Amino acid sequence: QEQLVESGGGSVQAGGSLRLSCTAPRSIFSVAATGWYRQVPGSQRDMVAAITSGGNINYADSAKGRFTISRNDAKKSVDLQMNSLKTEDTAVYYCNATVSTRDHRELSCWGQGTKVTVSS
Repeated sequence: QEQLVESGGGSVQAGGSLRLSCTAPRSIFSVAATGWYRQVPGSQRDMVAAITSGGNINYADSAKGRFTISRNDAKKSVDLQMNSLKTEDTAVYYCNATVSTRDHRELSCWGQGTKVTVSS
């Protein structure tokens, strides 16, 4: 199973910013819909932001006005810029993408997760 590679998590004070990045491995030929999800212990994994191959974007209500998702198809990457962070944004963030592999498989792939901690 292919796995996306995430980076950019960390600790920040409330009001600060972080930028998460996610890149597909070389075995991936192309990326269709992609997005970021987050999960706190004991809860389900929730969508934060998603972007289609056509550039249509959807944000969770909690992310609107503060987070920006963007994609770079040449680099097969998707970023999440998070501004005005709140303590309730603390979670493990996961990247997800529907991809096509070089051996013609279509897969839904996840990253390993990157932890974001926002302190007051």
